[in-house]
Amino acid sequence: MAWSAATLWWAAAGLLVLAELATGTFYLLMLALGLVGAALAAHAGLGLSAQLLVAALVGGGAVLAWRQRKLSTATTLDPSTNPDLQQDLGGRVVVSQWSEDGRCSVSYRGATWAARVADGSDAHSGPHRIVAVEGNVLVLAPASDHA
Repeated sequence: MAWSAATLWWAAAGLLVLAELATGTFYLLMLALGLVGAALAAHAGLGLSAQLLVAALVGGGAVLAWRQRKLSTATTLDPSTNPDLQQDLGGRVVVSQWSEDGRCSVSYRGATWAARVADGSDAHSGPHRIVAVEGNVLVLAPASDHA
């Protein structure tokens, strides 16, 4: 039993999808789209050269389009305020007293932390939220500002 060219393209596309599921590399799905295009070209009766051209154009175009989309939607956050890097953002603490320079010590997650008031926020006692982490210093804003 001989497999048709379309069947081979479909099988190859399926293998790329399986590889993507195993590795989590989204680009493999884009390449699989190219192989699906080649399978459709084979169903349409186009020759091997045209099938390869369709696979290259569709797969390569999809990879380039996805890459461009990723670059255009990428935002560069300051590491101190990036929620993907700072698990403590949004955490609540209670400030009992601020020093004159806008600093204090707070108890958070069972430890004493140095903290400072966020730029533009008032340094008053009471509940605060963590809005950034700069090294080992928590940056705090009143809870009502970021509720």
